[in-house]
Amino acid sequence: MAESLSITQSDRHLISTLAEKVVNHGMAVPAIFFLDMMKYLSFFGGQLMVFFGPIITAFVASQSYYKFAELLEDRNNVEFLLTEIERIEIKSNKKRH
Repeated sequence: MAESLSITQSDRHLISTLAEKVVNHGMAVPAIFFLDMMKYLSFFGGQLMVFFGPIITAFVASQSYYKFAELLEDRNNVEFLLTEIERIEIKSNKKRH
């Protein structure tokens, strides 16, 4: 968790909110596999999000979209997202049982 110290509190909240949405939609396992495989290409993924931004922001809020693109360019933020998804998934599984 030491590498996540550079993340601001608002960024941590934004990433945690994204992780909650992923878990609530039942996509935790595919997201973990995908993010774990692609975390070393996170910078290129962020740049790809910026490239497709003008098209995608016609359907979603542009401010939050570009903020996610900026956050996901950093490998440490992707790792934090992975740990948040895992934490929330474990927490929700404990509630079910």
